[in-house]
Amino acid sequence: ALRRKQLHPDPWDSLDADLKVGDKVKGKVVVMADYGAFVEIAPGVEGLIHVSEMSWSQHLRSAQDFMKVGDEVEAVILTLDREERKMSLGIKQLKNDPWENIEVKYPIGSKHTAKVRNFTNFGVFVEIEEGVDGLIHISDLSWTKKIKHPSEFTQVGSDIDVQVLEIDKDNRRLSLGHKQLEENPWDVLETVFTVGSIHPGTIIEMQDKGGVVALPYGVEGFATPKHLVKEDGTQAQVDEKLDFKVIEFNKDNKRIFLSHSRIFEDEAKAEKNEARKARRQAKKEEQPALNTPIERTTLGDLEELAALKEKLSGKK
Repeated sequence: ALRRKQLHPDPWDSLDADLKVGDKVKGKVVVMADYGAFVEIAPGVEGLIHVSEMSWSQHLRSAQDFMKVGDEVEAVILTLDREERKMSLGIKQLKNDPWENIEVKYPIGSKHTAKVRNFTNFGVFVEIEEGVDGLIHISDLSWTKKIKHPSEFTQVGSDIDVQVLEIDKDNRRLSLGHKQLEENPWDVLETVFTVGSIHPGTIIEMQDKGGVVALPYGVEGFATPKHLVKEDGTQAQVDEKLDFKVIEFNKDNKRIFLSHSRIFEDEAKAEKNEARKARRQAKKEEQPALNTPIERTTLGDLEELAALKEKLSGKK
């Protein structure tokens, strides 16, 4: 059994004895793998930069996204085991951790531009800068639109303006909002879509519980099936343009409940009420006419009786 490397001194023995964890070193990338890069900092002495130590970002990426074989890099020593001949390095440590002073750089209420990274059913994950991620909940995307999935509102890779709502420093996550960049229109809409007011609308979607109606000013309302019955008894369908009466305005839940059938139903009730009032008025007008002749006859009879009484008294 022969060994050739023993003909040469162990490079680890010649490694600077003063090198320690936290020191900065320079080297050349000699081997690349998906999980990291091996950097030679001295002849025969290599250290591993794991991909997780290449960026403060928490997004899964390949080491090839950061460097390639032959690159000259500077790194910080994270661990050093001379006996085991192992060393781990990091390059993200050359930059300050963005979460150390997150409250200063991204205070609550501040406005920024972020990049959309991915979606979930409940929101949009974005990155404001490398290592600073945030979530825009689906309910914080728009004041007026009912969004089923974030992909209806934006796309992966697109920029989106956001406002910081909450800071979760422990989990390194920001709660962000997009609609908060605009004034809440529901304060004004409350004065427009008052209960009982009538507005034109278009049915844009039918669901099991009713239909979604597009109203003026980019607002959507909802009408249950019984409120989508037309005057001829048929059911309204998607894409039909009809008038709708506001039967409930819920500012807190941002919901407007509508009815098309209530329009002609209320008109019919109004006509019945008018007819009933007219009949009552007619009866009131007829009543004095019936009483007048009776009252006159009675007075006349009294006068005749009084005259007859005087004549009889004169004869006596």
